Amino acid sequence: MKEQVENALKKIRPLLQRDGGDVELVEVVEGVVKVRLQGACAGCPMSQMTIKNGIERLLKQEIPEVESVESV
Repeated sequence: MKEQVENALKKIRPLLQRDGGDVELVEVVEGVVKVRLQGACAGCPMSQMTIKNGIERLLKQEIPEVESVESV
């Protein structure tokens, strides 16, 4: 499943990089995906919205086994 998550993250990564940020996959444990936002995204006040409304929504659409996405 980790490989599926990495492939899905490749789709959203250009949008984050356009704004000076990025996302790093830390681990996948029993349907919970843990990511670390980097660059401009790390300190952005909208980072939780990016994780929940952007990354989590995309991953759940692409990989039904994903239950949630958490920032670490």
